Amino acid sequence: MATALGLCVCAAGLFAEDLLQRDYRRDSAVLAHVAAHRGAATRHVARAIGARERVVARNLDRLTDDGLLVLVTDGATPALRSYRLAS
Repeated sequence: MATALGLCVCAAGLFAEDLLQRDYRRDSAVLAHVAAHRGAATRHVARAIGARERVVARNLDRLTDDGLLVLVTDGATPALRSYRLAS
């Protein structure tokens, strides 16, 4: 029983680590796309990297919160907001 419980905990840890690594890889892809395409909108980034808009929006929010990206609103509706690298 203890061995089974230990294996479950290890498997859960590995699964969580995989999810975390996937987020880091997607953050890198999002950051690279915005660096190459200044003013890229969420929809364009999502299409370019092959991810859902909602997922890419979370990546963009995280990168903006971390100070790597800047949100460019210019009075645009939320769907048309774009991003650029922070100075």
